[in-house]
Amino acid sequence: MPYESLETRREGRIEYLTLNRPEVRNAFNEQVIRELTEWADRTRSAALRHDLRVVVLAGAGASFCAGADVAWMAKTVTYTDAENIRDASAMSSMFAAIDQLPLPLVGRVHGAALGGGAGLVAVCDIAIAADDALFGFTEVKLGILPAVISPFVLAKIGRSAARELFLTGARFAAARARDIGLVHAVVPASHLDAAVTRYVNELLTAGPDAIAAAKALIPRVSMQPAEAAAYTSHLIAERRVSAEGQEGLKAFLEKRKASWSL
Repeated sequence: MPYESLETRREGRIEYLTLNRPEVRNAFNEQVIRELTEWADRTRSAALRHDLRVVVLAGAGASFCAGADVAWMAKTVTYTDAENIRDASAMSSMFAAIDQLPLPLVGRVHGAALGGGAGLVAVCDIAIAADDALFGFTEVKLGILPAVISPFVLAKIGRSAARELFLTGARFAAARARDIGLVHAVVPASHLDAAVTRYVNELLTAGPDAIAAAKALIPRVSMQPAEAAAYTSHLIAERRVSAEGQEGLKAFLEKRKASWSL
């Protein structure tokens, strides 16, 4: 479907999703939030059908995503409490919908990734940044909080880094983002696309159902460690007898590529 703030391009079972508001550094507003939520709903269905295997998320122009649109922020100054809750809930639902996609989301990060833009990096399963990219949870500089993005960011960087970066609102370099786990690789800007392609190709060698199950496994075990042993034992037993698990094990033993490898 056509979008005004997003651009999508399909190459086989890979989708390239681009935030397409370069004139405002791909900043969030109500329309971006609505379109990303709609996109996530459509993508979930395509992933479950295996029509789609990997998504690459990027930003058009000079930045990945510089946070909130100034015009949108100006409107929220006059919002009632109910309007602010509705607005924030829509954004929270958007992040949750992206975070819970049953396929890998690879972030291609360049330029600025600030505020909600850094939150988008946090919901990427794999994030690769240009070495000159700039990050920040800058909300406290405006007298507000990184509240909506906090569950997703804390899951990535932990409480210690959040205490420093949420409280100071300081901007930080790509190398620091890698050190705290917000991104997974940092490369020269000229090598960014090649690095993304390497990760995408690696992901395409794995079983799509196994990837979806592995992605769901992480928050489940993290949140309920006491129940992990029973849950994980049943889960691996289930996967071993699944059609995909059987194919993967047989392909390994027979020294051939599995049927899902492109």
